[in-house]
Amino acid sequence: MRFVVKRLVLFVAALIGLSALVFVMLRVLPGDVAAVIAGTNATPERIASLRDELGLNKPLVAQYGDWMLGLLHGNLGVSAVGGRSVAGQVVTRMSVTFPLIVLSLLIALAIGLPLGCAAVLARSHRLRGLYHGIAIVAGAIPALWGGLLLILLFSRGSGLLGLLPAQGFPDDGWSSPLRALASLTLPALTTGITAGASIMRYTRAAVRDMASSQAVDMAMACGMTRTQAVLRVALRLATPQLVSVIGLTFAQMITGVMVVENLFALPGLGAMLVTDVGNRDLIAVQSELFLLAAFFLLLGLVVDVAHRALDPRLKTAGITSGKATA
Repeated sequence: MRFVVKRLVLFVAALIGLSALVFVMLRVLPGDVAAVIAGTNATPERIASLRDELGLNKPLVAQYGDWMLGLLHGNLGVSAVGGRSVAGQVVTRMSVTFPLIVLSLLIALAIGLPLGCAAVLARSHRLRGLYHGIAIVAGAIPALWGGLLLILLFSRGSGLLGLLPAQGFPDDGWSSPLRALASLTLPALTTGITAGASIMRYTRAAVRDMASSQAVDMAMACGMTRTQAVLRVALRLATPQLVSVIGLTFAQMITGVMVVENLFALPGLGAMLVTDVGNRDLIAVQSELFLLAAFFLLLGLVVDVAHRALDPRLKTAGITSGKATA
């Protein structure tokens, strides 16, 4: 509990520092949201009136305080350009982005874990070299190039096979789950293949280190084959390391998915953020950036707690350190 409480305190402190950083950095950018809303032919009086309505004439400290107070009450503000609730827009876009991230991660795990273990179990030098080459090539493919290649191969209309849609998302959302899932398949493959190559490399390295440990030797001495010992013992011992890698990969997928969303014309958080930045909608952008950054921090917190729960050595080290301090 002491470890969890410390991490929660650090998490809250990081959120406060992050919110201040996002707020200040957006105010440094050139341009005026009031001028964007008023239009090119607006008079200075009209722009000044809009600045007063939007609260842009208040001191920065007051603006920051109002924003933080709204966040504490779950109010992300109202879009200065569209006039719609930012929270409502974020929830709608999240129904596209987060299923895409989860599907991408599942694809990455389905690729990375089996191939990483297979690379360790391979006895042939050529076969190990083949797995190594697959990991390097797949990890080096840029997301945009990989997405275009998948479109040329599998998309309806312009693809060779014409199996899956390449653009857009159903208007009724997840009311048509099969159509929605089909719309996310190619984008998820684009992100999942690259992430799967990264997980494959980490899995191979972690399991290979554990495969040469005494625990695996003892398992084989007790009657297990090398394959059984690697999959049942070495992979389990490498789980804490893999949890950390998978958590970081999941966080990195957020930025990768935003690029892919624009390529496949998906109405997700990435497209929303790009549009709001172009419109200088500071109220919407600062809330969106804060939520994304807070999600990164939350993943880090979950990974820390899960790592400590899965690795008993960390608990023992913490107890020993506490006794030594006492």
